[in-house]
Amino acid sequence: MSQTVFATPFIGREEELARLSGVLERARGGEARAVLIAGDAGVGKTRVLDEIAARAARSGTTVLTGHCVDLGDVGLPYLPFTEILGRLAADERFTAVLDAHPLVGRLLGTDAAPAPGAAGTPSGGEGRLRLFEGMAALLADLSDVTPLLLVLEDLHWADQSSRDLLRFLLSRGFLQRPSGDGAGHRPAVLASYRADDLHRRHPLRPLLAELVRLPAVDRLELRPLADAEVTRLLRALEDRPLPDATVHRIVERAEGNAFYAEELLAATGSGTGGVPSGLADLLLIRVEQLPETAQQVLRTAAVAGRRVDHDLLRDAVGLPEDELEAALREAVGRQLLVAGADGGYAFRHALAREAVYADLLPGERSRLHGAFAALLAARGRRGETAAERAHHYRASHDLGEALAASLEAADHAQRVGAPAEELRHLEAVLDLWESVPATALARDGSPDLVTLMLRASAAAAHAGEAHRAVSLTRAALAGVGQDTDPELAARVRYTLAGNLMGVDSLTAAFAYSSEALAMIPAEPPSPTWVWAAATHVLAARQVGDFATALREARRALRAAERLDLTDARADLLISLANVEGGGRSSEEGRARLKEARELARRGGNAPVEMRALFSLAMGAYEAGELEECLPWLAEGLDRARRAGLLSSPYPTEMRYLQLLVLYTLGRWDECLRTAAADLPVLPASGGYAVGPALYVGLARGETRVVERARALLEGRFDWMATLVAGITLTDAAVWSGDAEAAVARLRSSVEALTDDAGTLPDATVRLTALALAAVADAAEGARRAGDEATAGRWSAVATELLEPARAATLRGAAGVPQGPEGHAWLARAEAEWKWATVGPDPVAWERTVTAFGYGDAYELARCRLRYAHALLAADRREDAAAQARAARETAVRLGAGPLLERTDALIRRGRLADPAPAGRTGAAALTAREQDVLRLLALGRSNRQIGEELFISGKTASVHVSNILAKLGAASRTEAAAMAHRNHLLPPAPDTPA
Repeated sequence: MSQTVFATPFIGREEELARLSGVLERARGGEARAVLIAGDAGVGKTRVLDEIAARAARSGTTVLTGHCVDLGDVGLPYLPFTEILGRLAADERFTAVLDAHPLVGRLLGTDAAPAPGAAGTPSGGEGRLRLFEGMAALLADLSDVTPLLLVLEDLHWADQSSRDLLRFLLSRGFLQRPSGDGAGHRPAVLASYRADDLHRRHPLRPLLAELVRLPAVDRLELRPLADAEVTRLLRALEDRPLPDATVHRIVERAEGNAFYAEELLAATGSGTGGVPSGLADLLLIRVEQLPETAQQVLRTAAVAGRRVDHDLLRDAVGLPEDELEAALREAVGRQLLVAGADGGYAFRHALAREAVYADLLPGERSRLHGAFAALLAARGRRGETAAERAHHYRASHDLGEALAASLEAADHAQRVGAPAEELRHLEAVLDLWESVPATALARDGSPDLVTLMLRASAAAAHAGEAHRAVSLTRAALAGVGQDTDPELAARVRYTLAGNLMGVDSLTAAFAYSSEALAMIPAEPPSPTWVWAAATHVLAARQVGDFATALREARRALRAAERLDLTDARADLLISLANVEGGGRSSEEGRARLKEARELARRGGNAPVEMRALFSLAMGAYEAGELEECLPWLAEGLDRARRAGLLSSPYPTEMRYLQLLVLYTLGRWDECLRTAAADLPVLPASGGYAVGPALYVGLARGETRVVERARALLEGRFDWMATLVAGITLTDAAVWSGDAEAAVARLRSSVEALTDDAGTLPDATVRLTALALAAVADAAEGARRAGDEATAGRWSAVATELLEPARAATLRGAAGVPQGPEGHAWLARAEAEWKWATVGPDPVAWERTVTAFGYGDAYELARCRLRYAHALLAADRREDAAAQARAARETAVRLGAGPLLERTDALIRRGRLADPAPAGRTGAAALTAREQDVLRLLALGRSNRQIGEELFISGKTASVHVSNILAKLGAASRTEAAAMAHRNHLLPPAPDTPA
C-alpha cells in the first residue's frame, strides 16, 4: 500500500526479479510462499523490494509494508506490524475485515488494555498467543479477498516480539492456512535484512536458521552488481557524458554496491578534488551541499531515526511550515530523504542517517533527543511511545525520565505479551537505577530495587532465559539487607532456589531453599512459609534427600490445609505423589496427581496445574503406557498455551516428552511435523527442541546429524542438550563401528549428567546399551581374527560398563526403580555384554525383544536384528529369518535406511530370503522399477549412476538394490547380475524392440 518512488533507474537484477515475480504468481495461484532477502548494506534490497512491490500493485495485488527501526538495545514491540495495521486502518476498503478482528486493536492502541496484573485479565503469554492467532487470521482473511504481498524491511533491527510473530506467521500462521472459499490466491511475504550486520550472536540468526527449513520459505541473497551493470547505472544516473576514467574509478571503488556507486558519482561534482576515502565522508559531502536549513532538517531527522513523522519533525526543528517544506524539497531532490505515502519522511538509506547522526556535536545530539522525548510525551499514547521516549531520554542524559519511561515501556510490553521486551526495559531500569537520585525514584513511584529485580527475573523466566533469571535473582539476593522484610528475603531465596533447579544447579538450590525455610517460623504457618517449604521439598528430592522431601511435604501439606491454600495443597500433593510409595507411576501416585490437578485448576494456579499434568504424563511413560501418556501431554500443552506459560520449564519438558513418545511409538513423521509446528510458540531450548528429531535423523541416515548434535554441546552447560547429544553421538559411533568413540562418548556424557550428589542419570543404561553394541562387535571381530588379547580387553571394558548401568536402572535417579523402558535397555545391555564376553546368546536376545515389546518400535526392530544374528549363529535359520523379516518390515515402514541395509545384508549373507511367492519366479518377483534397476546393475552401474539414469537419488537406488538382492537371495551385486543373466531375468533396454 506504500511504495517509494525512486528517481534512480532500475538496473540489473533480472534473475532476482524473475524469481520474486514467480513467487507472486504462485501466491495468486493458491500457493503461499515467503522469501528472505539477504544482502549487504547498500546492495539494493530496498530498491528490489520497491520494484517488485510496484509490479505487484500494478497487477492488482495489495502491498502491505512494515519497517523495523533501530532503537538501540530495546525496541518497540511489533513495530513493523503496527505500521501495517495503521495503513490498513486508514484504507476504507479494509475497514470491515479489520473490524472482524478486534484483538489486533491492542497493537493499534484501540483496545483499552487494562493495566498489567489487573484482576480478571489474561496473562501476557495467553494474550500473546491470541494476538498472534488474530494477526494470522486477519492477514489470511485479507488474502481471501485480495492478492496480498506482505513486505517487511530491515529485519536485522526487528524487536524480539516482531521476530516471534513472524516465526508464528510463517510456521503456523496464514501461510499454512487452507484457502478460503473465495478467490484462490494466497499471501506472499518478502522480508529483507542486512547480512553484514548479522554477527555471531545477533538475535536474528537463530530465527533465520529455523525459517529457511520451512518448506514454504526460500532465501534470496542479493549479490553485488556486475561491473557492467554498475557502469549502466552510472551512465543512466548522469545526463552529462562521463569520462571513462571516472566511470572506471567509481566501478572499481563501488565493488558492485549500487548505493556506493551513486554516492561516489554524486561526490565527483563536489569540487573537493578527489573521491573521499571513507563512505561517511562521502555521505556528508552530499549533506554539506545542501542549504543550511536543509542540513538542519536532516540533522534533526537523523535523531528521530530512519523515519520521522512530518508533524513531529516540524515541531522538533522549529521552522515555519514554508521553510520546512523548502528544506525537505531540497533533501528529497538530492535523494537523501524519501517521502512516504503516510506523510512522513525516511532516509533513503540507513547509512546516510547513521553518517549524519554521527556528525552531530554531543550537545546538539543531546538537545535534539530531549526535544523528541518531550514532544512524544506531549502527544499522549504514553504506553505506545514509552520505548521511544526511553531511548530519547537516555540519549539526552535525562536519566530520571528515561527510567520512568522504561518502566512504562515494560508495562506496555507486558500488556501486549512481549516478555523479552519487558525484560530488556526492566534491565534498562536496573542499569539506570544507581544513576538516578533517590528523590526522583520516589517521585516516579518506582518499586524497590529487590522487587524490581524479582520482576525482571520472572520476565526472564517467561522469555525462556533461565540463566538470566538466575543472575537477576542473585542480584536481588545481594540487595537484601538486615532491614529487609524477612518474608521478602525468604521469597528471594526460594525464588532463587527454583531458578537454580531450572539450570540444574541442585546443591545450591537445596542450600537456598533451606535458608528460606529457616527464615520464617513454621508456627503459626504463613503462605510464604508454605511456599518456601514446597520449594524445599522439590530441592530435597532433586539432591536425593527423599526422607527430608517426604517429611517436609507432609508437614507443609497440613499447614496448607489449615490456611486453605488450594494451589499450595496441589503442589505438595504432586511432590508426595513423586516421593511416596511407588511414585507417580503407581495407582496411588496417579490418584494424588489427579486430585492435585483439580485443586490447581480450582485455585487458578496454572504453573502448578502444569506440574500435575507433566507428572501424570511422566507416570504413564514410566509405566510403559505410551498411548495413555499422549492425552495428558496434549492437555498440558494446551493449558500452557492458554496460560502463557510456554517458556516455563514444565511445558518445555512436556514438549520433549511428547516428541519422544511419538518417536518411540514409531510415529516419526508425526514427530517431525509436531516439532516443526511447535517451534514458534514453544521455547527452542537446546535438546528439548531438537532431541527426537535428531534421533529420527540418525536412524534415517541423514547427513549433518552428528554436526547438529555436537553443536548442542557448545556454550554453557545444558543438561538436556548434553543428554540428547550424548545419545545421538554414542549411537552414531555405534553405526560407524567405532567402539572407542562410543565408549568415550558414553563416559563423558554420564560424567556430565551425574548430579552434585553423585546420582547417575536414568539414561546411563540407554547410553551403556548403545555403547556395548559397538564393544560387542569389536570383541567378536577380534575373536574371529584370532586376536584374543584385544577380545579380552573389550570383554573387560564391557564388564566395567555394565555394573553402573545395572545399578542406575534398579535404583533410579529419583530413588524409584526404572520402569519398562529402563528394564528393556538393561536387558539389551546384558545381552550385548554377553555377546562381548562369550558370544551372541539367543536366550538373552529373546528376553530383550520381549522387553522392548512395551512399545519402542525402532529399538525392537534393532534388537530383532541382533536376535536374528544370534539365532543364525546357533543355526536356527527359520527363526532367524522370521526375526530378520520383522526387523525389515519396521525399517521399511520407518524409513530407517541404515537398519534396512544391515538387515538386508544379514538376509543375503545368511541366505534367509523367502522363495518367490507361488506363481512368481524370476523377474516376476521384482517390481517394474526393480527390473529397471536390475538391468543397470547387470551393466555394472554404481548406485549413483543408476540414480542419474532413472532420475532417482543414489540412496533410493541403494534401497532398490538391497531389495533385489534380498528377493534373489544373492549375496552380492556381482552374484545378482550373474543370476539375472543366467535366469534370463533382465528386461529389454528402453530403446530395444521387444
